Amino acid sequence: MVQFDPSLRLPTSDELLDSDDLPVDNELQTLVPNFLRFILNFIWSTRLDWFFGVNMGVYHTTGVNVKIPIVPDGFLSLGNDRLLPKRKGKLRSSYVVWEEKNIVPIFALEVVSQTPGDEYDEKMEIYAKLGVLYYLVYNPEHWLRDQHEPFEMYRLVDGIYQRRIGEPFWMPEVGLGIGRAWGIHDRVEREWLYWFQEHGKRYLSPEEQALAAQNRSQQLEEILKSLGVDPDRI
Repeated sequence: MVQFDPSLRLPTSDELLDSDDLPVDNELQTLVPNFLRFILNFIWSTRLDWFFGVNMGVYHTTGVNVKIPIVPDGFLSLGNDRLLPKRKGKLRSSYVVWEEKNIVPIFALEVVSQTPGDEYDEKMEIYAKLGVLYYLVYNPEHWLRDQHEPFEMYRLVDGIYQRRIGEPFWMPEVGLGIGRAWGIHDRVEREWLYWFQEHGKRYLSPEEQALAAQNRSQQLEEILKSLGVDPDRI
Protein backbone atom coordinates (compact mmCIF):
# COMPACT_ATOMS: atom_id res chain seq x y z
CA MET A 1 0.00 0.00 0.00
CA VAL A 2 1.22 3.50 -0.80
CA GLN A 3 2.10 5.44 2.36
CA PHE A 4 1.34 9.16 2.28
CA ASP A 5 3.77 11.48 4.03
CA PRO A 6 1.60 13.78 6.21
CA SER A 7 4.40 16.35 6.37
CA LEU A 8 3.89 17.19 2.70
CA ARG A 9 1.67 20.13 1.83
CA LEU A 10 -1.48 19.03 0.07
CA PRO A 11 -2.55 21.16 -2.91
CA THR A 12 -5.85 22.99 -2.84
CA SER A 13 -8.65 22.32 -5.30
CA ASP A 14 -7.74 25.56 -7.09
CA GLU A 15 -4.36 24.06 -7.92
CA LEU A 16 -5.73 20.80 -9.31
CA LEU A 17 -7.21 19.87 -12.68
CA ASP A 18 -10.94 19.16 -13.00
CA SER A 19 -10.38 15.65 -14.36
CA ASP A 20 -7.83 13.62 -16.33
CA ASP A 21 -8.81 15.47 -19.54
CA LEU A 22 -9.46 12.16 -21.31
CA PRO A 23 -12.56 12.36 -23.53
CA VAL A 24 -15.29 9.75 -23.25
CA ASP A 25 -15.86 7.62 -26.34
CA ASN A 26 -19.42 6.60 -25.55
CA GLU A 27 -22.38 8.92 -24.96
CA LEU A 28 -23.68 6.58 -22.26
CA GLN A 29 -20.69 7.44 -20.07
CA THR A 30 -22.23 10.85 -19.45
CA LEU A 31 -25.94 10.15 -20.02
CA VAL A 32 -26.20 7.29 -17.52
CA PRO A 33 -24.60 9.00 -14.48
CA ASN A 34 -26.28 12.32 -15.25
CA PHE A 35 -29.64 10.52 -15.35
CA LEU A 36 -28.95 9.00 -11.92
CA ARG A 37 -27.98 12.41 -10.54
CA PHE A 38 -31.10 13.98 -12.07
CA ILE A 39 -33.40 11.46 -10.36
CA LEU A 40 -31.48 11.70 -7.08
CA ASN A 41 -32.07 15.45 -6.99
CA PHE A 42 -35.79 14.71 -6.74
CA ILE A 43 -35.53 11.75 -4.35
CA TRP A 44 -33.34 13.72 -1.92
CA SER A 45 -34.63 17.20 -2.76
CA THR A 46 -34.72 18.25 0.92
CA ARG A 47 -31.26 16.90 1.80
CA LEU A 48 -28.07 18.93 1.56
CA ASP A 49 -25.67 16.30 2.90
CA TRP A 50 -24.76 14.49 -0.29
CA PHE A 51 -22.90 15.01 -3.55
CA PHE A 52 -23.06 13.13 -6.84
CA GLY A 53 -20.22 13.80 -9.26
CA VAL A 54 -20.10 13.00 -12.97
CA ASN A 55 -16.79 12.57 -14.83
CA MET A 56 -15.08 14.54 -12.07
CA GLY A 57 -11.60 14.00 -10.72
CA VAL A 58 -11.41 12.49 -7.22
CA TYR A 59 -8.13 13.45 -5.55
CA HIS A 60 -6.93 11.28 -2.69
CA THR A 61 -3.81 10.33 -0.74
CA THR A 62 -3.87 6.57 -1.34
CA GLY A 63 -2.29 6.64 -4.80
CA VAL A 64 1.18 7.22 -6.21
CA ASN A 65 0.72 10.99 -6.52
CA VAL A 66 -1.87 13.21 -4.85
CA LYS A 67 -2.07 15.27 -8.05
CA ILE A 68 -3.25 12.29 -10.11
CA PRO A 69 -7.00 11.75 -9.70
CA ILE A 70 -9.22 8.78 -10.30
CA VAL A 71 -12.13 9.88 -12.50
CA PRO A 72 -15.28 7.77 -12.11
CA ASP A 73 -18.07 8.14 -14.62
CA GLY A 74 -20.21 8.79 -11.56
CA PHE A 75 -19.80 8.72 -7.79
CA LEU A 76 -21.87 9.38 -4.67
CA SER A 77 -20.57 10.81 -1.41
CA LEU A 78 -22.60 11.14 1.80
CA GLY A 79 -22.10 13.50 4.71
CA ASN A 80 -20.80 16.41 2.66
CA ASP A 81 -22.14 19.92 2.40
CA ARG A 82 -23.73 20.65 -0.96
CA LEU A 83 -21.56 23.76 -1.15
CA LEU A 84 -18.16 23.97 0.49
CA PRO A 85 -18.32 26.68 3.20
CA LYS A 86 -14.83 27.99 2.47
CA ARG A 87 -15.51 28.36 -1.26
CA LYS A 88 -18.19 31.09 -0.84
CA GLY A 89 -20.83 29.32 -2.91
CA LYS A 90 -18.49 28.22 -5.68
CA LEU A 91 -19.36 24.84 -7.16
CA ARG A 92 -16.83 22.01 -7.13
CA SER A 93 -14.49 21.63 -10.08
CA SER A 94 -13.11 18.41 -8.56
CA TYR A 95 -13.62 16.28 -5.47
CA VAL A 96 -10.65 16.68 -3.15
CA VAL A 97 -10.93 14.22 -0.27
CA TRP A 98 -8.83 16.26 2.17
CA GLU A 99 -11.15 19.25 1.57
CA GLU A 100 -14.25 17.08 2.08
CA LYS A 101 -13.80 16.19 5.78
CA ASN A 102 -11.78 13.24 4.44
CA ILE A 103 -15.05 11.67 3.29
CA VAL A 104 -14.43 9.07 0.59
CA PRO A 105 -17.18 8.37 -1.99
CA ILE A 106 -19.38 5.50 -0.84
CA PHE A 107 -20.36 4.48 -4.38
CA ALA A 108 -18.53 4.62 -7.71
CA LEU A 109 -19.84 3.84 -11.19
CA GLU A 110 -17.94 2.98 -14.33
CA VAL A 111 -19.75 2.65 -17.67
CA VAL A 112 -17.69 0.44 -19.97
CA SER A 113 -16.94 2.06 -23.31
CA GLN A 114 -15.80 0.78 -26.67
CA THR A 115 -12.18 1.26 -25.63
CA PRO A 116 -11.22 -0.94 -22.63
CA GLY A 117 -10.59 1.29 -19.62
CA ASP A 118 -9.27 -1.03 -16.90
CA GLU A 119 -12.66 -1.09 -15.13
CA TYR A 120 -12.15 -4.67 -13.97
CA ASP A 121 -8.54 -4.44 -12.79
CA GLU A 122 -6.55 -1.23 -12.32
CA LYS A 123 -9.50 1.03 -11.50
CA MET A 124 -10.93 -1.60 -9.18
CA GLU A 125 -7.64 -1.69 -7.26
CA ILE A 126 -7.58 2.11 -6.97
CA TYR A 127 -11.15 2.26 -5.65
CA ALA A 128 -10.37 -0.52 -3.16
CA LYS A 129 -7.32 1.33 -1.79
CA LEU A 130 -9.36 4.52 -1.61
CA GLY A 131 -12.03 2.70 0.41
CA VAL A 132 -15.07 3.10 -1.87
CA LEU A 133 -17.63 0.73 -0.35
CA TYR A 134 -19.66 -0.06 -3.48
CA TYR A 135 -18.32 -0.28 -7.02
CA LEU A 136 -20.61 -0.87 -10.00
CA VAL A 137 -19.43 -1.72 -13.50
CA TYR A 138 -22.19 -1.18 -16.05
CA ASN A 139 -21.33 -2.84 -19.36
CA PRO A 140 -24.46 -2.72 -21.54
CA GLU A 141 -22.87 -2.76 -24.99
CA HIS A 142 -19.56 -4.65 -24.81
CA TRP A 143 -20.03 -7.33 -22.18
CA LEU A 144 -19.64 -10.16 -24.71
CA ARG A 145 -16.21 -8.81 -25.68
CA ASP A 146 -15.05 -8.57 -22.09
CA GLN A 147 -16.71 -11.81 -20.98
CA HIS A 148 -18.39 -9.94 -18.15
CA GLU A 149 -22.04 -9.46 -17.32
CA PRO A 150 -23.77 -6.15 -18.11
CA PHE A 151 -24.36 -5.36 -14.41
CA GLU A 152 -21.63 -6.21 -11.89
CA MET A 153 -21.81 -4.87 -8.34
CA TYR A 154 -18.90 -5.21 -5.93
CA ARG A 155 -18.75 -4.54 -2.19
CA LEU A 156 -15.52 -3.85 -0.32
CA VAL A 157 -14.84 -6.50 2.34
CA ASP A 158 -11.58 -6.32 4.30
CA GLY A 159 -10.01 -4.22 1.56
CA ILE A 160 -11.00 -6.57 -1.27
CA TYR A 161 -13.95 -6.25 -3.64
CA GLN A 162 -16.35 -9.16 -3.58
CA ARG A 163 -18.94 -9.63 -6.30
CA ARG A 164 -22.53 -9.31 -5.11
CA ILE A 165 -25.46 -10.98 -6.84
CA GLY A 166 -28.98 -9.62 -7.10
CA GLU A 167 -30.67 -6.84 -9.00
CA PRO A 168 -31.78 -4.31 -8.14
CA PHE A 169 -29.03 -4.33 -5.55
CA TRP A 170 -29.87 -2.76 -2.19
CA MET A 171 -27.19 -0.63 -0.47
CA PRO A 172 -28.29 -0.22 3.18
CA GLU A 173 -25.56 2.31 4.00
CA VAL A 174 -26.87 4.50 1.17
CA GLY A 175 -30.56 3.83 1.66
CA LEU A 176 -31.03 3.14 -2.04
CA GLY A 177 -30.94 0.27 -4.46
CA ILE A 178 -29.70 0.41 -8.03
CA GLY A 179 -30.53 -1.67 -11.07
CA ARG A 180 -31.54 -1.70 -14.71
CA ALA A 181 -34.93 -0.95 -16.24
CA TRP A 182 -36.35 0.00 -19.60
CA GLY A 183 -37.31 3.64 -19.94
CA ILE A 184 -37.06 6.89 -21.87
CA HIS A 185 -34.46 9.56 -21.14
CA ASP A 186 -33.21 12.37 -23.35
CA ARG A 187 -35.67 11.17 -26.02
CA VAL A 188 -33.96 7.75 -26.11
CA GLU A 189 -35.90 4.59 -25.30
CA ARG A 190 -33.53 1.93 -23.98
CA GLU A 191 -32.22 0.26 -20.83
CA TRP A 192 -31.09 2.73 -18.15
CA LEU A 193 -29.80 2.54 -14.61
CA TYR A 194 -32.35 3.57 -11.98
CA TRP A 195 -32.53 4.02 -8.22
CA PHE A 196 -34.82 1.63 -6.36
CA GLN A 197 -36.56 1.48 -3.00
CA GLU A 198 -35.74 -1.28 -0.52
CA HIS A 199 -38.48 -3.64 -1.66
CA GLY A 200 -37.66 -3.31 -5.34
CA LYS A 201 -39.98 -0.49 -6.41
CA ARG A 202 -38.29 1.74 -8.95
CA TYR A 203 -38.08 5.50 -8.49
CA LEU A 204 -39.56 7.21 -11.52
CA SER A 205 -37.72 9.97 -13.28
CA PRO A 206 -39.38 13.42 -13.35
CA GLU A 207 -40.16 12.81 -17.04
CA GLU A 208 -41.94 9.56 -16.19
CA GLN A 209 -43.80 11.16 -13.28
CA ALA A 210 -45.11 13.89 -15.58
CA LEU A 211 -46.16 11.32 -18.20
CA ALA A 212 -47.91 9.20 -15.54
CA ALA A 213 -49.79 12.27 -14.27
CA GLN A 214 -50.84 13.11 -17.83
CA ASN A 215 -52.10 9.56 -18.39
CA ARG A 216 -54.09 9.64 -15.12
CA SER A 217 -55.66 12.94 -16.16
CA GLN A 218 -56.67 11.53 -19.54
CA GLN A 219 -58.13 8.41 -17.94
CA LEU A 220 -60.15 10.53 -15.53
CA GLU A 221 -61.51 12.61 -18.40
CA GLU A 222 -62.56 9.46 -20.26
CA ILE A 223 -64.31 8.12 -17.15
CA LEU A 224 -66.18 11.39 -16.64
CA LYS A 225 -67.24 11.50 -20.26
CA SER A 226 -68.49 7.90 -20.06
CA LEU A 227 -70.67 9.01 -17.13
CA GLY A 228 -72.03 11.92 -19.14
CA VAL A 229 -70.04 14.53 -17.19
CA ASP A 230 -68.26 17.34 -18.98
CA PRO A 231 -64.71 17.52 -17.49
CA ASP A 232 -64.46 21.21 -18.42
CA ARG A 233 -67.37 22.00 -16.13
CA ILE A 234 -65.73 20.55 -13.01
